[in-house]
Amino acid sequence: MAKDYVGKKKEYLKSDKPITKETKEQEKYEAKIDMAMPVQGAENMADLFDKLPAETKEKLTSIKKTLDSFKDQLIKELEKYVVGMALLPPEEALKKSGLYDYLYPEQEQVPSEAQLSREKQSEKKSEEKNKKHEDKKINVLILIDDSDSKKGKDELKQKLEGMISGIAKKIDPSLNPYVFILSEVWQSCYDARYEPLQLIAISAPIHDTGWLSAIKLAEVHKHMVLQKFGKYIVSYVLAGSLMQGRATTQSDIDAFVVIDDTDVKRMSRAELKDKLRGIIIGMSFDAKDATNIFRDFHLQVYTLTDFWDSIREANPIIFTFLRDGVPFYDRGVFMPWKQLLKMGKIKPSPESIDQHMSIGESILTKIDSNLRSIAMEDLFYAVITPSQAALMLYGLPPATHREAAELMREFFVKKEKYLSDNDVKFVERIFKLHKDIEHDEKKTVTGKELDELLVDAKKYLQKLRTLFDTLQESKDKESIVSIYDILITSLRDALSLEGMKEVSEENLLKEFKSKIVDKNKASANLLRSAELIFSAKKDYEKGKLTRPEVEKARNTASQFFKDITEYMQRNKLYALERSKIRVVYQKDKIGEIIFMKNRLLIRHDVTNPEVHKASYKQENGIAKVGEHISIYEDEFEKELLSGEFSAVEIDEQIFDLVKKVFGKDAKIVIK
Repeated sequence: MAKDYVGKKKEYLKSDKPITKETKEQEKYEAKIDMAMPVQGAENMADLFDKLPAETKEKLTSIKKTLDSFKDQLIKELEKYVVGMALLPPEEALKKSGLYDYLYPEQEQVPSEAQLSREKQSEKKSEEKNKKHEDKKINVLILIDDSDSKKGKDELKQKLEGMISGIAKKIDPSLNPYVFILSEVWQSCYDARYEPLQLIAISAPIHDTGWLSAIKLAEVHKHMVLQKFGKYIVSYVLAGSLMQGRATTQSDIDAFVVIDDTDVKRMSRAELKDKLRGIIIGMSFDAKDATNIFRDFHLQVYTLTDFWDSIREANPIIFTFLRDGVPFYDRGVFMPWKQLLKMGKIKPSPESIDQHMSIGESILTKIDSNLRSIAMEDLFYAVITPSQAALMLYGLPPATHREAAELMREFFVKKEKYLSDNDVKFVERIFKLHKDIEHDEKKTVTGKELDELLVDAKKYLQKLRTLFDTLQESKDKESIVSIYDILITSLRDALSLEGMKEVSEENLLKEFKSKIVDKNKASANLLRSAELIFSAKKDYEKGKLTRPEVEKARNTASQFFKDITEYMQRNKLYALERSKIRVVYQKDKIGEIIFMKNRLLIRHDVTNPEVHKASYKQENGIAKVGEHISIYEDEFEKELLSGEFSAVEIDEQIFDLVKKVFGKDAKIVIK
């Protein structure tokens, strides 16, 4: 953690080194740098955790009666809010862990020389007394759920701190409670301040409705993962039902780990993911053993490229993950995505759009059964969210709440004539009512008003559903045609790697089967996927394709395009290896030549990134090499991506060429 000026004051008292103005400025700079980094604690978290249980159990035994009384009284009076209680380590242990300053923030200041001298004289006298006083304290962490509170979090925390302190003082003056509010804990995570998680991880639970054990297990597991794979981990995020406010002692714990695969060189991305995934999941069992928490712990491991693909496709699972997830560790990737989703900047998939539509209908059902207890907020989103879904399905970027009505008037009333102006006026009425309540301009909403709004909202959603079906039919046609066109291109690209440049559309599947699948160069699943898409296109043209079958075709196409891309990449890699020779010259230097069509790519030293390009041709059995020209890395990548490799057969001309490039002592390395 960042060292503050209190710490520097103590350092001064021990070392007699003066604190100058320059020291102060340097410390401010160091503090800013330290606070910008994800905090993992001054000590190794796993070691600290291993040291705590024996001491904690001993202390729990000696103060059990006090803690039980405190717990019982607290739950009796504040059961609605208290979701966890845990015993914290003594203050001396907190200081060693680097977490003491988080619980005891002090104002930064540089003391004068006279102050330091007086404090130096008195510190030794008070040190033993303070230590005895600190040893008597029973530090207890209280976790508060403020999700259902109508009060502001500051107001709620201040009120509960007063009540909890009063209860603690009546039972035992040595009880020292610290109140943590869940929303503050999550906000700390959003701000990359992980001290609350660390405090929970090193605490001993006294009472838990599900939150403490979930945070503790995930935090310990996160630390194990970061210790071993720190440079590969982009984000570690807690998600699932816990983050949706439905935590119980039996709730599953869901965590997502995102791995950076953008700079993988020694293995494929799939190999990296499989290797790290197995180890990371194995660590979850170690974390359970370390914490003695044996709840279901579900881990999803994504590579950064796969995760980005899911975001671009707006996968509903990823939508939920981004919306509800809380980062326990983040290198500046997860939070921007979360904010972009919140701003409506990520284009939803068809499944996500369906989800938007169903939200409106499910909320209306809830309003119908709990009319007088439902807040106006629900009716607002029941109308606005499906309206946004319809606009997105039409092809527009996600609209803000304020823009939705005007865009619907422009495209659905004036241009397409799907809706009437009265339909849009209803949306505007709902928006205005919501704002009036939000700004306290409208104090109450009567049951009669809600009844009328509910009836109108149902009529509006029925019209919107008809609009949705019309738009969906148009989108389905566009989607099937687009998928089919990309499929045709992909099959032709794959066959071109086998030397077949001109293949008619009718013969594509037949040639793909005979030239690739039957020769075991690619899985038969690829052929089945391609056949399904061909069949779906024909059925759609005949009007026989149902909506579920359209979705099946989309999902099949998505997997097909990933698999066919991997196949072509493997082919290109194989072609590259066949076109490459490695050379040893000048005793220990290693060079390399890649044969392209009519040109060479030459590396005189494989340990040096510099690459040269030269023209190449053979005339009358003599190899002729043009001038070597240095090329940049991006041009080198383009050459490799072109796939214009020329297979090498070692013969006298090749030996001749090697000597011209590397010298007479050059020898070809046989792989």
